[in-house]
Amino acid sequence: MLDLLPSTNAHARMAGAAATPPTVEQLESIIERLASRLRIGVVFGGDKSVEGAVINQAANPRSWKSYEVVANDIAAALGRLGFRHVGLFPDDMRLGEQMREGEIQLAWLNTGGVQGYDPMAHAPAMMELFGIPYIGHDPLTVGTLDNKHAFKRDLVCLGLPTAPFITWHLARGPFRPQVNSRFARAFKDHWGPYLVKPVSGRASLHVHVVDDVADLPEIVAEVYHATQNHVLIEAFLPGREFCIAASGPITARGGHLMRRSEPFVFSPVERVLQTDERFAASMDVRPITQDRVRALDPTQDFATIAQLNEIGRQVYLDFHLESLIRLDLRADAAGKLHILEANPKPDLKFPTGQTTNLICAGLPAYGMSYDDLILSLLATRLDFLLTYRPALMQRVQALLD
Repeated sequence: MLDLLPSTNAHARMAGAAATPPTVEQLESIIERLASRLRIGVVFGGDKSVEGAVINQAANPRSWKSYEVVANDIAAALGRLGFRHVGLFPDDMRLGEQMREGEIQLAWLNTGGVQGYDPMAHAPAMMELFGIPYIGHDPLTVGTLDNKHAFKRDLVCLGLPTAPFITWHLARGPFRPQVNSRFARAFKDHWGPYLVKPVSGRASLHVHVVDDVADLPEIVAEVYHATQNHVLIEAFLPGREFCIAASGPITARGGHLMRRSEPFVFSPVERVLQTDERFAASMDVRPITQDRVRALDPTQDFATIAQLNEIGRQVYLDFHLESLIRLDLRADAAGKLHILEANPKPDLKFPTGQTTNLICAGLPAYGMSYDDLILSLLATRLDFLLTYRPALMQRVQALLD
């Protein structure tokens, strides 16, 4: 066993004793040694129309996208960081065999799934089955984060702020708000407008602002027929819209690691809406250009940043997260922030002069580059897995012996 992670400590972990994470210096040495040996597979969304991808083509309740461009950006960053063996793999039924043939020892999950229900949970579930460690959330966590109603129910239980809401499925018949007791209880202090959207979706697709309660049945039915899934109805909040990112305690700056005492909560930004937008439009329709996002100023926006940081910290800790998330929040008429949703696979597209993403837009304030972010996510996950999941990391540990 490598002296960076002494065998006595490994045996203690296997026996259930308190584990000791590697020091930052040890972790940097581990990553340096792995760079020439570790075989990493970056997984993007498979295309169900490709022959051999699935047995039968089924519905996509969650709007599909391959994210292959972003997977290439992640792979390129890993290459710049010195990792010599990085490949791209489509998330479909051939994934296990392709990873076995490629001798993949660590997966980076950048996929929203192929088809079917809870598709974001499919790839991590396969990694658990295959016994391949991965960068990303576990199946239950990613399913909870991606399903807005499940996430919001947990927020309520944890006492975290979120807008009033209910869900509806047309298996229970047409939605009739005037006689629905749950609707009356949820919205007793809210008389509209309402936001209607899929419980699992991306990029603001199939999202509607409904001003008149009488129009809700038609819009709920429209969203249901588009997604064949539960529909979320929540109070529309009229204030400013913000995002905050949260990750684990290991961060990189200029290629050098540091360990924080708490989660790294970063990139507080405001979504800049156009005059014709009541909520941020799909990035497929209006890309996130520099004029559509504003990094918050530490002096001018101190109070807002403090709120965002505390909410991000609470969500990361209370949900026992192990990988990156982005939270979308909006203020009510009084200025109080409410969590709209969590993105368990936030966009990590490499920023250019014209376009960026909601996480990288705030990185310069931390003296971090895109490659620093990728290294931070990799180092955080390796730190956790080597410390708390040693049985899963035996093939990776063997590279260090």
